[in-house]
Amino acid sequence: MDQFWENRYIQIAAYYSVVILCMVVFLAVFEVVTRYKNWEEIKKGNLAVAMATGGKILGLANIFRSSIKDNNSLLEMVGWGVYGFVLLLAGYFIFEFLTPKFKIDEEIQNDNRAVGLLSLIISIGLSFVIGAGIS
Repeated sequence: MDQFWENRYIQIAAYYSVVILCMVVFLAVFEVVTRYKNWEEIKKGNLAVAMATGGKILGLANIFRSSIKDNNSLLEMVGWGVYGFVLLLAGYFIFEFLTPKFKIDEEIQNDNRAVGLLSLIISIGLSFVIGAGIS
């Protein structure tokens, strides 16, 4: 049985499957945290929400990339990925806190593309920092 799990193709499929599951769970958490419904807004053509959500997806993928690269077990990879997600989520709240003149969620829901782009860049930028820390 050990030989089965040591097969590179099986390992890649396992990492891929677990990361997809984690992404779905983490995006559901982001859905609860934001004041708008991500997928409803994207369906309506809200580009700001699409950029912010895309930044979260790319940020999470980058965190998991670092976690996969630097951990030898699936459990360790998930643990560091969850930790990275928590840090990325904290970055979201810090972004909201550091902009007291307006509400990030309201601006993104109103399709303020400048705020959506900034949210995308912050998510991706923080993911590089988090990924470097995981390494």
